[in-house]
Amino acid sequence: MSTPKRLLKTALPFALAAACASPMLAQMPTEAPGKMDKSRVVAGTYAADANHSLVAWRVNHMGFNDYFGLFGNVSGTLVLDPAKPADAKVTATIPVSKVITANPALTDHLLRAPAQAGGKPDFFGPAPADATFTSTKVTPHADGTSATVDGTLTLNGVTKPVSLEASFVGAGTDMMAKVPAVGFHGETTIKRSEFGVGGFIPLVGDEVPLSITIAFVKKG
Repeated sequence: MSTPKRLLKTALPFALAAACASPMLAQMPTEAPGKMDKSRVVAGTYAADANHSLVAWRVNHMGFNDYFGLFGNVSGTLVLDPAKPADAKVTATIPVSKVITANPALTDHLLRAPAQAGGKPDFFGPAPADATFTSTKVTPHADGTSATVDGTLTLNGVTKPVSLEASFVGAGTDMMAKVPAVGFHGETTIKRSEFGVGGFIPLVGDEVPLSITIAFVKKG
């Protein structure tokens, strides 16, 4: 093959890719659509953006270091009026069966059936039910961008009261859905033994800090 033909064959795919990308690049905004600006929050009922909402968990391993994992595909609802933040209501559903870690063997262990028929699994076991959170009280803080969210967490068939420390991240218009959107971060700590997930305590820590990042898009 001659050099010009070889160059043409090599360059053509890149030229086509650039041509296709140009309209997309031209439409890219010059700044992020969401901002930490309370005046952008629109009252209404919202649905969680499951593709971009996560719950990260952390446990101590043998007193040496902490190990991390994730629950993804978090769904839920938010009823919010920026003029009445204390009246906000939130629910969330966390698919425990989709837990992931950096170690496939550990992920498998979390969802493994008990060694003996009729026995108790070390952690969640196979086909665990989704965990759910339902708020019962929202207490806004003086800074106007954070709140304590009290509610009930159901995990592994056990329901317990839990308090989340939530902080406002940003609001604006979702680029894809073209509707108002809002996002928050949250923090809390639970004791897994209280929810019947007590395997290997104290070698694996009982206290489990949870970090939540959740985005909501307005319904209707």
